[in-house]
Amino acid sequence: MSRTAPALPQGFLDRPIAHRAFHGAGRPENSMSAIRAAIEAGFGIEIDVRASHDGAAMVIHDAALDRLTRERGLVASRDAAALQALQLIGSADTIPTLEQVLDLVAGRVPLLIEIKDHDYTLGPNVGVVEPAVVRALEGYAGPVAVMSFNPHAVSEMARLAPDLPRGLVTCAFEPQDWPDLPARTAARLREIPDYDNLGASFISHEVCDLDRPRVAELQAQGAKILCWTTRSPEEEAAARRIADNVTFEGYLPGPATA
Repeated sequence: MSRTAPALPQGFLDRPIAHRAFHGAGRPENSMSAIRAAIEAGFGIEIDVRASHDGAAMVIHDAALDRLTRERGLVASRDAAALQALQLIGSADTIPTLEQVLDLVAGRVPLLIEIKDHDYTLGPNVGVVEPAVVRALEGYAGPVAVMSFNPHAVSEMARLAPDLPRGLVTCAFEPQDWPDLPARTAARLREIPDYDNLGASFISHEVCDLDRPRVAELQAQGAKILCWTTRSPEEEAAARRIADNVTFEGYLPGPATA
């Protein structure tokens, strides 16, 4: 039996969403500087969350530290305090916790939280990041929604926080983009079979794959369609022929609406 889907708040549809926050020169992705810039511009914000070794929700995209910091190793191998001390390359920012981000956003713009998969196999081995996100969100009153590529993570969020709007991040799952994902899993997830059973209310789909028939089918049954990631005004205009809203980076989209 499918679960009831909490509606995606209108704020996620009436303004562009900044991918990994409004990052750019001196404002690394998922940093407090990028989040502050998005708030000032009136954009919605998308961020990525992983768990530290001691189970805190950390705002960072990669499983490894080497692309974004001058350190090596896995995010999951270090405690929250140690991660918070690591400077992000190109700025004075450090890796923030989800609690820090929530304190900064304070409900002023919509916040879209992507729960990252720790091993990129999108399997049932979940349950560390999800409760950390729920703990951080306790008492938060602003517009917020969660999503993940991993249906098991979305299912866990449905169990832990059934009233929180949730969705799936979806794509074509091409082998070159998902080298660690079993081909059988990729083939299954490509057709977005879990949407109804998860009580989801939206998907965020890969921009170059928006013409997939399953996307139109979900939209016809009432799913809201977000997309990732537009990188030019022209790409945004094309995406909006299908998508209800875009997640953008690397250019300035149209003005946000109040």
